[in-house]
Amino acid sequence: MSFFELFVARRYLRAKRKQAVISVITVISVAGVAAGVMALVIALAINNGFRTTLQRSLLGATAHVTITEKHPAYGIDNWGKLVPRLAQIPHVARVQPSLYGYVLLAGPVQSKGAELKGIPVDAPPDMLRHLKQGSFDGLRDNSGLPGIILGSHLAEETGMMLNSVVKVISPQGELTPFGPRVTTFRFRVVGIFESGFYDIDSQWAFAGLSDVQRVFSLPDVVNAIEIKLDDIYEAPEAAAAAQSVIGTKLAAGTWMEQFHQILTALRMERVVTAVTVGLIELVAALNILITLTMMVMEKNRDIAILMSLGARREQIRRIFLAEGLLIGVTGTVIGLALGYAISVFASHYRWLRLDQDVYALSYVPFDPRWLDGVWIAAVAVIVSFAATLYPAGQATRILPAEALRYE
Repeated sequence: MSFFELFVARRYLRAKRKQAVISVITVISVAGVAAGVMALVIALAINNGFRTTLQRSLLGATAHVTITEKHPAYGIDNWGKLVPRLAQIPHVARVQPSLYGYVLLAGPVQSKGAELKGIPVDAPPDMLRHLKQGSFDGLRDNSGLPGIILGSHLAEETGMMLNSVVKVISPQGELTPFGPRVTTFRFRVVGIFESGFYDIDSQWAFAGLSDVQRVFSLPDVVNAIEIKLDDIYEAPEAAAAAQSVIGTKLAAGTWMEQFHQILTALRMERVVTAVTVGLIELVAALNILITLTMMVMEKNRDIAILMSLGARREQIRRIFLAEGLLIGVTGTVIGLALGYAISVFASHYRWLRLDQDVYALSYVPFDPRWLDGVWIAAVAVIVSFAATLYPAGQATRILPAEALRYE
């Protein structure tokens, strides 16, 4: 496309017209493309934000590969022998045994059920490296009551504060000659964590592995061996390698299998969002089609003069193709700028708040990605270009003699 064609196309778009409606439709066409691109960028940023936030929160509390009993019964009693062997699998960053179960926490405000998880106290898991209050080192202190770390919402609902004493009631109880008796254990709150995921912060509590074994009246057994990887997408390969180590009585599952429904729903939502919001681009393309068609009708005489002066039909065609591309590119640039600006500011200042009880998050997360902008821009420009083909073809069919006969 030569300078001549671009120059004429730009002059046509900027020139004052007798029919003001064409100028209005041109502006609407640019605005339509911009609105479609902006909406698609924001919609995909929200989808990416939810996916990334949920994935980060869930994987911070759970493992990339989890080894459990195929038929839960007594527990994994040979976990001490399996841990060093599992640690030799490629991409394994950490292997941690855990014991978890449901307990009742009795606080000064109210009692609440919680998932109590016993972990080794030699090193904190990722989610407990940075606590909202307290320190993970409190779990290692054996001088007084055993330590426990509560989720922020769990601590708030039960009325527990840092260094306060909480009663942990085990549902198993203790079997006596007079029947089962409820057993109560006292723990000291040494830390409060906040993952940002409401379901975790309102239901989870952590304590030392040996202390949790005592709460559930169990010997040195665990009900899960959790494996953290240096690359979460290597989970299927690591699970297959772990399966050959643990034997047939245990099963190795991945985080992808555990959260399959959530991830599938988010993936489907992304596709539906892209298709639904992308329909705005079709509306914008229709506006471009109408604009250029009316412009060809208005510029009938000018096109005939250009052809009389020696302009080739292919040049006339490229002039109107350039007009459509200018509209599409202008709208795309404006839409990308607005979409990414709104996404960045909305994420930083958390403009859209949510009810944590319903959505598990306190705000709408935005995660704009440059790769999405590339294909969104490409689609917008292609759709805009496609809308120019018909009016550009019509412009080349004008006969100069017929158009100038009565001039």
